[in-house]
Amino acid sequence: MTTSHSPTVFPSTSGNWPSWVTPELVAGRTLSFSELRTAGNWIVWLESRPDEQGRSVITARDPEGQIRDLIPAGYSVGTRVHEYGGGAWDVRLKNGAPQAVFSDRKLGGLWFSDGATATQWAQAGENPEHRYADLTFDPVSDAVFCVRESHGEGTPVAALVHVQADGRETVLVKGADFYAAPRPSPDGRFLAWFSWNDPAMPWTVTKLSVAPFDRTIGTLGPVNDLTGPEQCSIIEPCWSPDGTLYATSDASGRWTPIRFSHDDTDWHPHSLEGANAEIGLPHWVFGQRTMAPLPGNRLLALGIRHGLNHVLLEDNGTWTDVSLGTPVNVPQPLEDGRFAWIDAPSDAPAAIAIGRPGEPCDRFRTSVILPPGVTKADIATPTPLTFPTANGAEAHALFYAPASSTSALQDGEKPPLVVMAHGGPTGRANPSFAFKVQWWTSRGFAVLDVNYRGSTGFGRAYREALDGQWGVADIEDCLAGVWAVLDRGLADPARCVIRGSSAGGLTVLGALAQSDLFAAGTSLYGVTDLRALAEETHKFEARYLDGLIGPYPEDEAVYLKRSPITQAEGITVPVLFLHGGADRVVPLSQAESMRTKLEHSALHVYPEEAHGFRARDTIEDALQRELTFYQQVFSH
Repeated sequence: MTTSHSPTVFPSTSGNWPSWVTPELVAGRTLSFSELRTAGNWIVWLESRPDEQGRSVITARDPEGQIRDLIPAGYSVGTRVHEYGGGAWDVRLKNGAPQAVFSDRKLGGLWFSDGATATQWAQAGENPEHRYADLTFDPVSDAVFCVRESHGEGTPVAALVHVQADGRETVLVKGADFYAAPRPSPDGRFLAWFSWNDPAMPWTVTKLSVAPFDRTIGTLGPVNDLTGPEQCSIIEPCWSPDGTLYATSDASGRWTPIRFSHDDTDWHPHSLEGANAEIGLPHWVFGQRTMAPLPGNRLLALGIRHGLNHVLLEDNGTWTDVSLGTPVNVPQPLEDGRFAWIDAPSDAPAAIAIGRPGEPCDRFRTSVILPPGVTKADIATPTPLTFPTANGAEAHALFYAPASSTSALQDGEKPPLVVMAHGGPTGRANPSFAFKVQWWTSRGFAVLDVNYRGSTGFGRAYREALDGQWGVADIEDCLAGVWAVLDRGLADPARCVIRGSSAGGLTVLGALAQSDLFAAGTSLYGVTDLRALAEETHKFEARYLDGLIGPYPEDEAVYLKRSPITQAEGITVPVLFLHGGADRVVPLSQAESMRTKLEHSALHVYPEEAHGFRARDTIEDALQRELTFYQQVFSH
């Protein structure tokens, strides 16, 4: 990114500015980083590569700074446990060299790799099919602890298993509907994990357990329930180097770390209050980390405050903010005292970074190189907004003004506004740099990314404010957010549009049906029929709607009332539907049925795409198609 010159700025109609964000840039050679780990002075992460057909590779930087792959060509890391996957690999050092264990996206099973070759540890099987996730090496043997999901006849069955290098599997725990995060203590004496049962979700009610691991017979001893006296979401068990157990619980009103000590007779909890931030993320995928225990009874954490990420350090009962980049998960310690993390600021693409607190970091592997001439003035950054909404409540959003070093608003002009409704709906608007925002702001649009009630990062009460109110509170908050922007004079009231994917599609269509604020809307693989969703969805989300809407079919009338398919007559503006033909989470039939009920609408199907667009051609076409759609709407 350059900042060496100030080009001439030309006033022009917003929404049509020449942009450096091309479809080819967005969908091209942009790497995707996730799940960074450290081992000694090795930095290891999962890297998705578009130019290798989206292959996910365990990638490492060695202590000398050289980058290499830890799995052979032809393998791709991934798992379909809970359909959303995550945590499909782990790494360790043996005799100073890295070794990896992973699940392959297409082949399934478990594989062991030294970088040059891959050896199968466990097969996927056929009936039942075994899927593996949340892999963690056994610290004292050639084995791995993991979640196993067995798909045969009927509902998939979950268990925690211990898998030997020769493929022998020992079931350690079963009986709960879901399991996650099997984490052995550093000496291998104990195993901690969390679990939950329908109709709960992992962000509503879970159970934290720990048990001794008897290596003579390979089974667990008596299980201790560490959840506490009240129902809560307690997640992400992790161990300090000295064997202290941590987890994060929202029993106090927001996810807050708890330290557990053990005196050979019992486990003793101590809540680490006072961080003034939420430390924890909704468990949509395996492998998320918001805490990193450090030597000396210290804890490094990633906290969310006012919708923004902060690095926090707890030391002897006191929390302090730490200057350590802008990570998406908590930075991981290296042996030499430095930290490594996935750095995701709002004004630059994500990168793998290494550094020390308070010092400039080395962003040594960047997800994408921006075109020559792009300056800070070309990149929009978020401003957090808090605004009143229905029933005297408050809601939150991130606002992005148009950004360009060469174009500007004409005298008296206000920009068009793109309102974004995130998916989930238990999720959040993320402040990190994203082309889905820059695509619009670089062309002269303003963007409002709404953290409606039900979003995470604002505490348990805010998250639970959507209970029984999906299709009501989220829509109210999106509309209130638009009014907040218009009242501040930040956008053109005649050129407001709204877009959302998956669960956000329901919010989009409901907002169009219930207000006249928007000139158009786009639903990307969005929900239109809640009854069909309740009947067809996969195990992980089978009871999700119980909390958001009500039990089905008992509350069928509410499902009908909240479904966009029954509100179609209220939608009078143009709507664009973009959907994958192979979508199994929200089937194409939902978009097709809704399309037939709307006079001014269009549906474009990408036959090979599932839930979420991944192919380069699809991403390029969808971006350009949506932009053209809004420009045509505004021109009439």
